[in-house]
This record gives sequence, C-alpha cells and structure tokens, in this order.
Amino acid sequence: MEVIDKSNMRQVILDFPKQFRVGLRAAEDCKILNFEFRASNLIICGMGGSALPADILKILLANRQISIHRDYGLPSQVEKNTLIICISYSGNTEETLSAFEEARKKRLKIAAIASGGKLAELCEKYNIPVAIIPKGYQPRMALGFQFAALCGLLGVSLKDISALENLLKPHSLEMQGKKIAEKLSNKIPLIYASRKFKNLARIWKIKFNENSKIPAFHNYFPEMNHNELVGFTSLGERFSAIILKDRTDNPRILKRMKIFYEILKLKKIQTQFIDISGKNILYKIFNNILLSDWVSYYLALQYKIDPTPVGLNDEFKKRLIE
Repeated sequence: MEVIDKSNMRQVILDFPKQFRVGLRAAEDCKILNFEFRASNLIICGMGGSALPADILKILLANRQISIHRDYGLPSQVEKNTLIICISYSGNTEETLSAFEEARKKRLKIAAIASGGKLAELCEKYNIPVAIIPKGYQPRMALGFQFAALCGLLGVSLKDISALENLLKPHSLEMQGKKIAEKLSNKIPLIYASRKFKNLARIWKIKFNENSKIPAFHNYFPEMNHNELVGFTSLGERFSAIILKDRTDNPRILKRMKIFYEILKLKKIQTQFIDISGKNILYKIFNNILLSDWVSYYLALQYKIDPTPVGLNDEFKKRLIE
C-alpha cells in the first residue's frame, strides 16, 4: 500500500473529520455582514473539487435557489444584491479568478475561500473577506475545510457541522469500500441517485476520475429512465452500476430504482445498491462521500496507481499557459 500510495491518501481519508473544525475556524474572522441569505441572490463560483462544497450546500438547502457557476466570468444576469462566493483551493484557478474580477467590476458583494494564491492576494488588496484554509491537499480531498468555511461564511448549520468530527468514523467504512472496489475492477462505474442526491452521484464520479484515474459517469432518477436506460440494450458488460438509495426518497423513485436494478440484472450487467443512511442529512452526505473515497482509493491500488496526483490535469494546465 505504501509503495503505491506515495502521498498517503489513506491517512488523509482517516483524518477527514478533523477538517470541519479547521474550516469553521478559518471563516470566523471573515463573516459576511449585512447580507440576508435568501433565494436567488447567492452565486458560488468554483471549478473541480473547489465546486463540490456548493454541490453539497444545494443538497442541504434544497429549498433555496443556490446558483453554482462553473465557468469564466459570471452569468449574464446578476442582481445588484447578489453575493458572489469564489472558491479556489489553490487560489489560482483562472475561471474563478475571472469570476472574481467581473464581480469586483460590477461592485457586487464578494467573499472567497482559498489556501492562498492570487485569490487570497486580491482579497487582501481589496479588503474582501477570505477564509484561508490549509495548503497541501488535493482540492477534492479538502472538501471538509472548504464546506465548513462556506457554511461559516453564511452562518449555516454550524452546530451540526461541528458535530461531524465525532460522528464520522472513516475507519469503519474502509473494508466496505475495499469490497465494493473489488467488484469494480476493469469496469466503468455508472453512479445513479434520486434528483435530491444527484450531486452525491457527481462526487462519486469525480472520485473515480481523480482517485482511480478511470472514466465514470453519473445520472439521476427519474430522468435517466427516459433515455439512458435504453443505452443498455448493448455493450452493457463494460459497465458496473451503483445506485445510491435513500429510504426517504419518493416511493415512485424507489420503485424506479428497483425496476432498473432488475432490468440490468436480466441484461447481466453488474449492479449494486448503496444505502445513503445516517442520523441526519449532513451525516448521510459525508458518510457516503467517505465511502466513495475508500472505493475509489482501493480501486486505484488495484490498478497500481497512486490515487493522489492528477497528472493529466497538470499537463493540461501547463499547455494552457504555453
């Protein structure tokens, strides 16, 4: 394990619950004043692993219309009272810096989360609130820092977030993750969930991409029943389906999941349910994410790949600046 996992991702996963306390502390001195958090006046800008905190916030606050901007600049129509939160773990993500600069030109209210880099420098220069989180992680593995800082800036569910440090038990999920990974060898994972948890399916997909270094895809019920299902008419043996199921999902969604499972079994396509279970919504989300970490981690080890580096991403960024 140590020979392949040169950056010791296993320890990062085991230590993950400690990130929440640190992230909340990072946001303590830069809370956003005079901002009423309401529908349609919050845009979170970020790319890759730095956008995942916003994905989770959308699950947590399903009744709020939170916009996530994964692109350069800002959406075409932005209200004057909109708050822009720019998240870039490195602080140097060019799309997010572009959003920051446009927000500043429009004189919008801005806050940021970064471990340093140009984004932190600009915030200091223009006296903009910024939560500084620890360096030395891959963005996708710094999710606890970033999510807690985001909630700290907005004043969202701080007590429940603090409790996660003691509630989450990464070690208890390790063997389950290893067993699931064994079933996925030489397969392309397809991850499905209800619309409520579609962002969890996205996070599983990203963990397979960046940790296991393999293609993976995600979709959600009921939409996938109207198109993607037909795609299993042929070539299905290349794939392995994972269905993330929560017992509180709409009963019709649960029935759709069951029928989908049965159809794939008839087509001899490897399929498994993974329960989203826990004491509250935050625990459910992060317990499930920890399981995705273990599955993608052990799949990387099966392929004898170091799960931490993202070589193709680094190569792509080098070519961008040539």
